[in-house]
Parts: sequence; structure tokens; C-alpha cells
Amino acid sequence: MFIKIIFSYLLGYLRISVEGYYIERFINICKNNKITVWNLKRNKDIRLILNVRVNEFKEICQIAKKTKCKVKIKNKKGFPFFLHKYKKRKIFIILLILVICLIMLSSNFVWNVEISEENGQELENIEKDIEEAGLKVGEFKNKINTKEIINKIRLKRNDVAWMGIELKGTNAIVKLVKADEKPEIVDENEYCNIVSDKAGIITKINAQSGTANVKVGDTVNQGDILINGWMEGKFTGVRYVHSKGEIEAKVWYTKSKKIPYNVTQIQETGNVEEKYAIKINNFRINFQKRVSNFEIYDTIETENKFKIFSDFYLPISIIKITNKEQQKIEKNYTIEEAKNIGIQELQQELDNEIEDKEKIVNKNINTYEKEDGVEVYVTYEVLENIGTNEKIVF
Repeated sequence: MFIKIIFSYLLGYLRISVEGYYIERFINICKNNKITVWNLKRNKDIRLILNVRVNEFKEICQIAKKTKCKVKIKNKKGFPFFLHKYKKRKIFIILLILVICLIMLSSNFVWNVEISEENGQELENIEKDIEEAGLKVGEFKNKINTKEIINKIRLKRNDVAWMGIELKGTNAIVKLVKADEKPEIVDENEYCNIVSDKAGIITKINAQSGTANVKVGDTVNQGDILINGWMEGKFTGVRYVHSKGEIEAKVWYTKSKKIPYNVTQIQETGNVEEKYAIKINNFRINFQKRVSNFEIYDTIETENKFKIFSDFYLPISIIKITNKEQQKIEKNYTIEEAKNIGIQELQQELDNEIEDKEKIVNKNINTYEKEDGVEVYVTYEVLENIGTNEKIVF
């Protein structure tokens, strides 16, 4: 029966209503004549709704006449009626077939490269390097050698610890792990000095192994030896060691800035202008003229790529261009206002740079009044552990 119904859909079928007082007799005659009927639904006692094949409709009408029933066609369904419905829409059908073919063809290319960096760590110019290595939008998937691309990136860059490429649909997912910058480690069995990695004034020194070369209150520069990698005994003489110790020093962080008395600032007015464009691969079509009506403005472009499924991108994207109007505002500062602005900005920069705020022991602020503005200098004195191992080369 199921096969007959499928066959009926291919040839076409009718949804009809039969109304009369002899519906049972009508059904029995249909069964005796082996007429295919299905999906019967009885409405009240004198009305029946059912499906019949198109080529058996004439015989149905003859049976209805014998049983004094009325037949009415409610719906025409099936493949032949579908073709008849769209026969006047040839252009639509052609375009639909063309779109399907283009989608199938585009599935062989990469239309989106998604770069995922672990813990949000940014790698400078990584997009350009990946593209130069052979992974770019519009590339034929069969020509992409993921292992070769990974090797090229690893050889070119020392800041990539791990890299993986996965091709899903028309999307290329690149996962990266940034390599940690580690200082050169001197083996415990090798002789080494401890040298200063910053300039400062020594406030504390504790030589656990080796000979102290400086004392509290000494001023040292970067590269000066703090603890020598040797020790001298009365009976043993000079012997070399792997120096160890803790050295604390007062170091300085200085920043400067000039604040003019007269400043021209750019501020947004709140007026916004939105334009749209469509991009097909590298071909761009603007829906409006690109020149803005604003005299001064900032432009932000956002691109949204079309995708059918989560990883099946198409070479089509909509670009939204947002122009935000700006205006110039002249501001005049007094000497005190310029000083305060400079001090606040420099202190904020230094606070962001120094991790341990409790180690700040002093803040020095100097200002110098000029004809066109104020020069501001802010210096932080900070207690820090200085010193790094340096291998002794004989």
C-alpha cells in the first residue's frame, strides 16, 4: 500500500470529498473494484474526505453517481501539479538550479579563516603570516596542505608553541598557543655571577653562595656584577660556584608629558550615518555613495559573512559602514589645570605599569611652565628584586 501511495504522488493524486447517504456502499464498491483510496476522514455521517489517484477519478465519479453521492475536488497534489504550478516561473527555476550548483561548487573552497588564540593572547601579524603560508580566503581546499602551513609558521615565528588547522565545510579553523618568553636558565652545575638587570640603589643584599660585589647604598647600572660566582678561603683558595642570593634595590620609573594651554579636541556629536555594501569574494558593490555628508567623521566597518550552516560559509558578505560625525572643540587650560591633567595622566600610566603598588616608596613630581604649555615629570621610586644569572665564560 505504501509503495502505491508513493507511486500515486509521482503521478499525482486528488483530495476529494464525497457526500451522500450511501457512503458505506460507495466505499465497498471502491474496494471491490480495487480502487486505491487512503487517508480517509469522515465528517459527520454523510460526508467523507479521502485521497484518490488521478487516473481513477473518472471511475470514482461513476461509482458516486450509482450511489447517489456528490463528489467535489478539494486539492490537487503530487509532482505533476507542482510542475504545472511553476511552469510559468521558468526563470525562478533556472535561478534556483543555478544557485544550488554554485553552492555545491563553492563547497570546494575556503571562504572563512577563523583564528582562535588560547586565553585571548594576541599574536602580532599572525593573519598575514598564515595567508602567506598558503591558507587564505578563496583557496581550493584540495590544494591546502595543513602540515606544510603549520611547519612554515613554526619555522618563521618563535612565539608559536602549538598550532592546529581544521577544515570544516568552507571554514578553516586555526588554533594557536602562544609560547611563553622564558629567560635563559643557567644550569645549577655551571658557574655563574648575578648581574643587575636594572639601574638602582642597593637597599638589601644577601649572598647565599658567591661573594658580594656591592654593599647597601651603592648605585649600580644594568649589567653590573652584584654577586661574584667565586669564593675565596684561607686554605682552599679561590673556587668558582653557582652564585645565589637576594638583592633588593630602589629603582626609578619616570614618565613625562607636555600639556598645551590651548588644545583642539575631537568629540562626537551623536549624529550617525549608516551605509551598506555587498561583497562577493573580492568584488564590492556599494548601495549608496561612499562620500559622507559629514565634514568630520569616524568610520567603522563591520562585515557579516553569509553561512548556511555553522561551518558552511559562502563567498558573500554584507558590509555595514557606520559614519559617526565629529566636531572640533577648542579648550583653554590654566596653568594649574594643565599641571593637574598631566600629573593624573602620567600617574595612571605608571600605576598600570607597576604590578605591586605596595613597593612604591616615593613619588616625585616636577613641573616646568613654558610659553605654550606645562612640562610634567612624574617619577616613582620602587623597591624591587634585581639580578639575573650570567654564565661565567673562561
